[in-house]
Amino acid sequence: MVLVVPALLVLSALSLAFGLVLPLVRFEKLYFFDETPSLIDVVVSLWQQGNGGLAVLVALFSIVFPVVKLFGIALEATAPSRPGDTAGLLSRLLPVLGKWSMMDVMLVALVIVAAKTSGMASAFTQPGLWFYAASAIMTGLLQMKLRPHRAAAGS
Repeated sequence: MVLVVPALLVLSALSLAFGLVLPLVRFEKLYFFDETPSLIDVVVSLWQQGNGGLAVLVALFSIVFPVVKLFGIALEATAPSRPGDTAGLLSRLLPVLGKWSMMDVMLVALVIVAAKTSGMASAFTQPGLWFYAASAIMTGLLQMKLRPHRAAAGS
C-alpha cells in the first residue's frame, strides 16, 4: 500500500506524456488536421493557422493544467506538511485544477461524435486519448488518496 502513491505518480506522468505526443484521433475524410493529430499537433496547427487564442486555451486546459496539477500532487505527496507553508495554496489550487482535468477528453469525444454524425469524416480514437484519460483518472485517484476527508465531503 505504501508504494501506491509513488507508482500512481510515475504512471500518471508517463500517461500524460504519452497522451500529449501520441495521436488522439484518426480522421479518414477530414482535411483540416493531419490524419492522426496528437494534442501537441492540434495546438501547433491552431497557432499556425492564426487561431492563437484558441491554441492558447487548448494548451492551457489540456497541457498546462494537467502538468501543474501533477506537480502539485507530487509536491503534496512528497513534501512534509507545515502549517502556513505552501499547503494552503496547494489545498486551494488542486481541487480547482481537478475540475478541469477531463475537459479535453470530453472535447475530443465531442469532435469524434460530431465528425461521425455529420458525415464529414470517420473518426476513431487513438492511444493518445486513452493515455490522456488514464492520466486524468490517476491524478484524480491520487488526489482522493492524499485527501480522503475532502474528497468524501465533495470539495
